[in-house]
Amino acid sequence: MELLSAALDRIGPPDAEAVAAADALQLRLTKPPGALGALEPLASKLAGLAGVCPPPLPEPAAVAIFAGDHGVHAQGVTPWPQEVTGQMVGNFLAGGAVVNAFARQAGVSVTVIDVGVATGDSDYKVRTGTRDFAVEPALTRAEVVAALEVGIAVARNLVEDGAKALLTGDMGIANTTPAAALIAAFTGVPAEEVTGRGTGIDDRTLAHKTWVIEGALAMHRPDSADGIDVLAKVGGLEHAAIAGFILGGAAARVPVILDGVIAASAALAAVAIAPDSIHAMVAGHRSAEPGATIALKHLGLSPLVDLGLRLGEGTGAVLAHGLVASAVRVLHEVATFDSAGVSEK
Repeated sequence: MELLSAALDRIGPPDAEAVAAADALQLRLTKPPGALGALEPLASKLAGLAGVCPPPLPEPAAVAIFAGDHGVHAQGVTPWPQEVTGQMVGNFLAGGAVVNAFARQAGVSVTVIDVGVATGDSDYKVRTGTRDFAVEPALTRAEVVAALEVGIAVARNLVEDGAKALLTGDMGIANTTPAAALIAAFTGVPAEEVTGRGTGIDDRTLAHKTWVIEGALAMHRPDSADGIDVLAKVGGLEHAAIAGFILGGAAARVPVILDGVIAASAALAAVAIAPDSIHAMVAGHRSAEPGATIALKHLGLSPLVDLGLRLGEGTGAVLAHGLVASAVRVLHEVATFDSAGVSEK
């Protein structure tokens, strides 16, 4: 618990003076007020996070892909075999996945963390997959804390190595099932509304997946005010680790760009554990999974990219990083009306 406690002690509200300075600077730049839309409040938010205006450029950036397997896979919630999780971890490490291609294009580093894959060895592995939450709680509280601390440690290490922005990634066959369960538990929205098709399941499997989630929530009755309780009862190891990764970024006052539905569900857990962690979060994109939109609305976050993506891996977060960097670069490089000798209206 020491790593988690230390991180929570460092998470706080934004610097109001830095936010006000960024807002004022936006009005003096050579552009009409509000012309950059969502990028302007984003830049001010990052100034508040950093406590300085303009905030540091969010470069270099690092995406961390947390991987885990799920006992609920045994319930037939996906047609994909569980072995694919470990196989995709190998693909990430070999540089052959979509996220690797996007990261090379964007100049983003890729780190892969096996926090709970059913096969293989890892210094970070908490256990070889979760238990089947249709039968029993997925994790113990101690296992959740261990996974949270994996995420915190990874965030800390990446920041110490020079990362100025952290991007979430995930891999885990069947992991949209616990994601939907987490979103339903934290938001109070029925499972039917938050559960999606994941990797493309048919109507029959979707109905079964929803039924499994409804049954688990009724059985375990997770406490939405206790993020660790919800993660333990219906979460996944990668979900818990991503929540820790968010907390680690917030503790370091470094922006964390969220990927899709897995990250959104983890963000709900992070906010339940440390409400001020929301100030470090940037919604990278809107996943096609219905739960993602519901989770982001509950968090009060607006996604930067909406392309119908549903891959995961961190792909949407990597695509959004350039927009985040551009928002901050405006405060660093765009001339003011006075300095450029441009007349205001």
